Amino acid sequence: MHHSVSQSNRAVADERVLAVLREVLEYARGRDYTGWDYADGLSSRLLGAVPIENRWLNIAVQESIKRAPVNIRPVALVEQRRNYKGTALFTVANLSAAELLGPGDGAPACGESALSPRVNYRSEARSLATWLLQNRCTGYAGYCGSHQHPIQELDGRRDPTDADVVSTSYGVRGLLAASDLDTRFRELARTAAVFLREDLDFTEVEEGARINYATCDSDDHFTHNAIALGARLLLDLYATTGTERHRTDAEQLLDYVVAHQTDRGGWLYREPPSASHLSMDNHHNGFIVEVLHYHEHLIASGRYTDALAAGLEFYRSTLFENNGAPNWDETNAYPRDIHAAAQGILVFSYTGDLEFASRIIDWTISNLYAGDGRFYFRQHRWFTRPIVLMRWCQAWMAYALSQYAVKVQAEVPDTIGLP
Repeated sequence: MHHSVSQSNRAVADERVLAVLREVLEYARGRDYTGWDYADGLSSRLLGAVPIENRWLNIAVQESIKRAPVNIRPVALVEQRRNYKGTALFTVANLSAAELLGPGDGAPACGESALSPRVNYRSEARSLATWLLQNRCTGYAGYCGSHQHPIQELDGRRDPTDADVVSTSYGVRGLLAASDLDTRFRELARTAAVFLREDLDFTEVEEGARINYATCDSDDHFTHNAIALGARLLLDLYATTGTERHRTDAEQLLDYVVAHQTDRGGWLYREPPSASHLSMDNHHNGFIVEVLHYHEHLIASGRYTDALAAGLEFYRSTLFENNGAPNWDETNAYPRDIHAAAQGILVFSYTGDLEFASRIIDWTISNLYAGDGRFYFRQHRWFTRPIVLMRWCQAWMAYALSQYAVKVQAEVPDTIGLP
């Protein structure tokens, strides 16, 4: 489907989206892009004061903080940090803001007076990309990144030194987008392919090839959206370097993902499905659809035409309401998550359905925008969780709004979504 918005609606969309984008970036910039995150409970200084290390205590604290109806992180003394993936998203959002608003739009940073220097979005992007370079994981075969806080999972603890493909994929996207600001960014990003092949256990199997989500993972389960984002990393490098191996390795990974597409058109979170409590949830399916679309427009081979069509139809008709509200998964409408809304804006902007992307923006601003650049975490059936998370809410919405606005301004509804 390729729909465009009318000229009059486009002008309104520009004004509304750019105003909110400016506010979200101002909120983040005023806090140095630092804040709380989705699963950061192990950063609690109260938990850190407990003289024992216990998996079940860690899970209890982490999940209680994650699931609380209000933000109890201040009470639990959870440290606020920059998130690696969030910083990459803010890098691209600032570069897009420079394109949309000009390198400096005249708005002072949060808390500064009208006499303060103008915001320089390209300078912000350079600073953020430099942070990505300086705070990458070390000791691996190539460039990689990770969450900046520990995460307790049932099968083990993931520490900030345990690099993962999702953080790395978005890190590559941010570094490549900023590569005209410093050649070091491109040079570093190019080494991520070696990390993916060597440290994430790139393995050819009957259906194609698969990789681990993180360096600490075992080989007893595989995560479909993470494998797709590994393919996206390789396709970004192929688009930059023309190296054929990047393309062929990416296609092997996507072959594996497509081989596990369900008859309904969506994807279960993991293989085997019993390895996760998640089913065909919204934003993880959105990642896969986005990557398949990226491949089809970058390579134009028709290799995944049918899988993309089925995946996009499932995503649009099952994981969203007609008014743009994101459903949680194929069975449950609630909770309606800000990350799912942001990913929907991205997918439908990239695939050319700007009208539906605009509906998602309308719903999100009406239901999850608190004003002053703050987006809330989730809407449940009877209440909304008034929690602002710097990566999960702020970075994703800044990125999504910026990409939508770029597509609208360009008036090219079927572009490929390059950062």
